[in-house]
Amino acid sequence: MQLHVETRGHGPVRLALVHGFLGSGPLWTDVVDALDPDRFTVLLVDLRGHGASPRADTAAGERYGLAMMAADLVETLPTGLDAVVGHSLGGRVVADAVGSLQPRRAVYLDPGFGLRLPRDGVLGTLFWRTPGLRGVVAWAYDRVDRRLDAANAALVDAAHRQWDRSMAADVLQDVAVHPVPPAAPVVPSTLVLSDDARLVVPPADVDRFAALGWEVVRMPGIHHDVLLLDGPRTARVIEQAVLR
Repeated sequence: MQLHVETRGHGPVRLALVHGFLGSGPLWTDVVDALDPDRFTVLLVDLRGHGASPRADTAAGERYGLAMMAADLVETLPTGLDAVVGHSLGGRVVADAVGSLQPRRAVYLDPGFGLRLPRDGVLGTLFWRTPGLRGVVAWAYDRVDRRLDAANAALVDAAHRQWDRSMAADVLQDVAVHPVPPAAPVVPSTLVLSDDARLVVPPADVDRFAALGWEVVRMPGIHHDVLLLDGPRTARVIEQAVLR
């Protein structure tokens, strides 16, 4: 599937930014505004079922899962970018696509490497088969963080109105049952962790990622939606990782 992509800037350093669950490209506005347009060209990607990208044709057997979303990125983005940056769900999708995309560096902002959700066994089976689960999950996630300023709250509200709510349980189940175990990075990689990182990356895995060659950067004093809560600080972290 060809995804919707918007381009910002015109510089020689080429980045792709991939949003998280319920998001869209415009949520990176504060980050993009903090990057020098003469130095960076930024590709803002909308994952399938998000923003202006197409929806999955579930009647034809298409689905909302990690494999399809990663394939979309590979089909849409050029290979050999200077960096591909993924936040939350976007980071989890990038992890599956990075081997084909072969950027110079991958940057993962609080990626969904290990969600704290039932995964397998009897509990997992019962949880994911719970009647009405899709509606409950969509309701639980479809909220605007009160910590956001008015401009970013409006962007989040717009993204939520564009999001295909039917994907909620399928995507989260796929992320939960396919954690990313610590392994040597496919390309040079930076793992950026907020104060909420324990919810998406098991704390016991962080030192193992570092020992295997990942750069680990902490962003203390900030919650999971780093790009919305402090775009300039997030931009600096990305810039330092990419230009090192």
